[in-house]
Amino acid sequence: MKHALFACALAACCASASAVCPPYIKGTTGGDYTSAEDRSGLSVVEKFHFSRAVETLTQGMTGSLGGDISYTLEHFPNHHRALASMAKLGLRLKSAQPHGARYTVSCYFERAIAFAPHDVTARMVYGNYLLATGQDAMALEQLDSASRLAPEQATIQYNLGLMYVKKKEYDKASAHAQKAYALGFPLPGLKNKLKAAGKWREPPPAIMEAKEAPQEPAVPPVEPPSGE
Repeated sequence: MKHALFACALAACCASASAVCPPYIKGTTGGDYTSAEDRSGLSVVEKFHFSRAVETLTQGMTGSLGGDISYTLEHFPNHHRALASMAKLGLRLKSAQPHGARYTVSCYFERAIAFAPHDVTARMVYGNYLLATGQDAMALEQLDSASRLAPEQATIQYNLGLMYVKKKEYDKASAHAQKAYALGFPLPGLKNKLKAAGKWREPPPAIMEAKEAPQEPAVPPVEPPSGE
């Protein structure tokens, strides 16, 4: 119930804040986090605003955690780890706009995706955040978009499988599960959920042949606060 109330309050707050989410405008320092050329100033931004303590939500460097993460995202809007940290901070504080942040959590994701629509990881992190706040339909949109951009990423296929299990659309869930495991995804959770529902089918031997999993950026998952 607490989680549902938080999701409703969050959705209402985000709706009222939608008019104050300006697009990202690239300056002399910053830009696309996935671009080697744009990342030339990344070390300076991270040195003063995105330390390990900030990333893990332990302590801010120049003030509030929200302020330091916000500063990072105002220069590199699709900074994957900063997006994940901002999402976790919002969930921990049960706030759509954490103290010190210039915009709402959703706004930072919207700015990132509008600026770098090709960035699969940003969409995945956003999808996880939306799931954690109970916005399943929007989460599915982001994961579907990520899947179209990178159909061979095992993590995307796995997360989509989990989404469809939750919706009880088991045929779709099974299809994504088979693909995720064929691509080398290591965790058995999705398979176990399908087994529990009586919907798991072992793939043909040819699909069971081991494949090397594609290298995917290491971004910690965004999950609801403990106890929710």
